[in-house]
Amino acid sequence: MKKTITLIAALFAAVAALAWTPGEGLKTRWAAEINPASPLPEYPRPQMVRTDWLNLNGLWNYAIIPADDQYTAPEGEILVPFCAESALSGVQRKVGADNALWYERSFKLPAKWKGRDVLLHFGAVDWKAEVWVNGNKVGEHTGGYTPFCFNISPYLKRSGKQTVRVRVWDASDQLFQPRGKQVVQSEGIWYTPVTGIWQTVWLEPVSRTAHVNSYHPVWNAAESTLSISVEAEGSYDEALVQLFGSEGLISDKGAAPSGTPLMQAAAQGGECSFKIDKPRLWSPDSPNLYGLKIALLKDGKVIDTVDGYTALRSVSVSADPKPDRNTNSYKRIGLNGQRTFFFGPLDQGWWPDGLYTAPTDEALKFDIVKTKQWGWNMIRKHIKVEPARWYWWCDVIGASVWQDMPCIADHSSKTNALRDPEIARMQRNNWQRDSFLGGSDCIVPQEWKDNYYKEWGEIIDALKVFQCITVWIPFNEAWGQFDTPAVVEFTRKQDPTRLINEASGGNFTFSGDILDTHHYASPAMNNFDSKFINVLGEYGGLGYPVPGHLWQQDKNWGYGKVMESPKQLQDIYDRFAEMLKLFIRTGCASAVYTQTTDVEIEVNGIMTYDREIVKMDEKRLRETNLAVIRSL
Repeated sequence: MKKTITLIAALFAAVAALAWTPGEGLKTRWAAEINPASPLPEYPRPQMVRTDWLNLNGLWNYAIIPADDQYTAPEGEILVPFCAESALSGVQRKVGADNALWYERSFKLPAKWKGRDVLLHFGAVDWKAEVWVNGNKVGEHTGGYTPFCFNISPYLKRSGKQTVRVRVWDASDQLFQPRGKQVVQSEGIWYTPVTGIWQTVWLEPVSRTAHVNSYHPVWNAAESTLSISVEAEGSYDEALVQLFGSEGLISDKGAAPSGTPLMQAAAQGGECSFKIDKPRLWSPDSPNLYGLKIALLKDGKVIDTVDGYTALRSVSVSADPKPDRNTNSYKRIGLNGQRTFFFGPLDQGWWPDGLYTAPTDEALKFDIVKTKQWGWNMIRKHIKVEPARWYWWCDVIGASVWQDMPCIADHSSKTNALRDPEIARMQRNNWQRDSFLGGSDCIVPQEWKDNYYKEWGEIIDALKVFQCITVWIPFNEAWGQFDTPAVVEFTRKQDPTRLINEASGGNFTFSGDILDTHHYASPAMNNFDSKFINVLGEYGGLGYPVPGHLWQQDKNWGYGKVMESPKQLQDIYDRFAEMLKLFIRTGCASAVYTQTTDVEIEVNGIMTYDREIVKMDEKRLRETNLAVIRSL
């Protein structure tokens, strides 16, 4: 019987492979490893694991039709969770604001789920998603970067085939929605648009009585206490939280605490805390983790259990020691009370074959591993939000993350000419990159300000569980910048445990913790105020095109002169590093090099876009980066 099941599964996989053909263009090595019957099969929410789930990734029917038309029939198949514009979707077509992208597929529920509620989860869908199950509309969601789910139990048939249908509409850069580097017509630092499902879709059974929705851990270093707040819905008597050591914590799914708990507590009103006398703190050098198990009890019985984890670390404004009145004391970033020079790459998280979506989990992990191997201790996640597994790997591997909010506009892109003239006019604000004076806000309609707050709040709420994140960045280079003090206040209220870099390289209002200068290609600190942490949020961008590993063959570029050899690239990189050491002595508290990989026509990555070629000697690169970090 087992052999028969194996043969049937192999037959289904073979049929799926025949039905899916990736599009043209540059590919990564991981593209060849994709099983179209089960792409990205890993558990998608490693910070909160339940045993039972069903992955809905794979081939779905799709149609791209005028936005006002109703879906009647499919025009082909698309490989979920790769967006329609990507090669790995098998579609590789732009959708645009005049059209809607429709998805449809069927599934059967496992018999053992009977008697439980069923949640339909979407990791992320860009931008507006409307969802039907068996012809009944179950809800809609706006925002391209955050997970959402619906309880679909009322709409399920008692048995047999169930059908889910999704309609997606995405205006990209034609309006003020958060969209990051996406534009209708890609060029320069602006890339191919992403439309539709781009993270895992999955089903999960939960108790009809009550279930855990989320939890939020906060470490208080001064009192040596870990507080846990649990959010749950339904009727239950209490939430029991157990704290575990790191042994057996990590599995292929995610958190997997095992053994005897170190301690446990009842979350009265959803809150509990643990006094930890000898805490094992998290840092990039020692990424120590603690396991969590959260259970809901009703009438003495456990009705829901999730496995989670956290890390103990604090982030603060620190300062140099001042041995005498003739010595300058500059503000620094404190990690666990220790002055730390955070140094790492601008990481955009784009893929030549999957665009927003890494081909496999191993690919998603790869860039983080390389960053650490090269001696860096942080990553600036630039104008994009990643799937939960990316932040989990940063927690596990040990990489501090500065998290950007995807921008809602850009003031300088030539693509403004392709937009509605009124939209283009409102986006043309002034950016004063080398001065504290002269900058101006974008003209953002109130509707889109409200949407910005909604999406930024959802992003923070979804990501604050990951302790690798140390800095929030609401704005970049004045793109869509508005009401900065109010946005900083909003961010602080959402999460007071991290530092706020109010406007990376943008227009400063002195309302956050950090002042962030950008300067290409060489590093420079043209803005400085001793009352704040002063950082170099972007520099470098040294271009070196590697034939055979390019998105396109000509018009490739980097900041400044394109390098002629790997040796020239590395020599200048090292020269810039020596300059950084001087800036550190005079107050530079952190630096970000552009960038981890090439992206589309930008050839300024340490690696090529397909991740095949590292353009520098890796041992020398590591030694240089460690020397910069240690110079503080």
